[in-house]
Amino acid sequence: MSRKILLVEDDKNTADYLRKGLTEAGYVVDYADNGRDGLFHATDGSYSVIILDRMLPGMDGLSVLAALRAAGTHTPVLFLSAMGSLDERVKGLEGGADDYLVKPFGFAELLARVTNLQRRGTATVVETSLRCRDLEMDLLTRKVRRGDRPVDLQPREFRLLEFLLRHCGQVVTRTMLLESVWDYHFDPGTNVIDVHVSRLRRKIEEEGRPELLQTVRGAGYRLGPDA
Repeated sequence: MSRKILLVEDDKNTADYLRKGLTEAGYVVDYADNGRDGLFHATDGSYSVIILDRMLPGMDGLSVLAALRAAGTHTPVLFLSAMGSLDERVKGLEGGADDYLVKPFGFAELLARVTNLQRRGTATVVETSLRCRDLEMDLLTRKVRRGDRPVDLQPREFRLLEFLLRHCGQVVTRTMLLESVWDYHFDPGTNVIDVHVSRLRRKIEEEGRPELLQTVRGAGYRLGPDA
């Protein structure tokens, strides 16, 4: 699956934030700050997802999208916009967008929507378990095992481990954890993440098991296989 994304966004702060987060998540991000350059890049067909602002200089997002679809480019498009009324969202979706996210937004939600757009067009698979090395989580019974040993987790620890398992081998940032596991869209200024990661690490790595959950200095955490 391609990990290449085109970001078309004229607000520099928003663009820098998204490029940093998407790069941390393992994507290659090309960037354009106006509609005409965005359209030029988008038509080469190499992108798995296009993140497109509605209000752009030179050529607005709806016009860019219309030109793409007229040219036969069917790359999934996620609209970003401060125009969040029902009429505007409907206008964007009817204009050919595959998804619509209203500003301000949480990065974890954007990342989930990008991942979902990538999966469209593939066979639907109902996910019932998650695995990373010898650590397995059953999403139906909500049971966790490390090898042949059960691991007893509290609800918040379960959510934390589920998020880490869904990103096995990837570095997840503190911001991603705060938004996805604690539903915080701000930094609470506490060590809540460190405390829960420490407890989770003790539970999944006890009895002399190999290290599985690693702290990546200055970046976040990574669960297997490079840990």
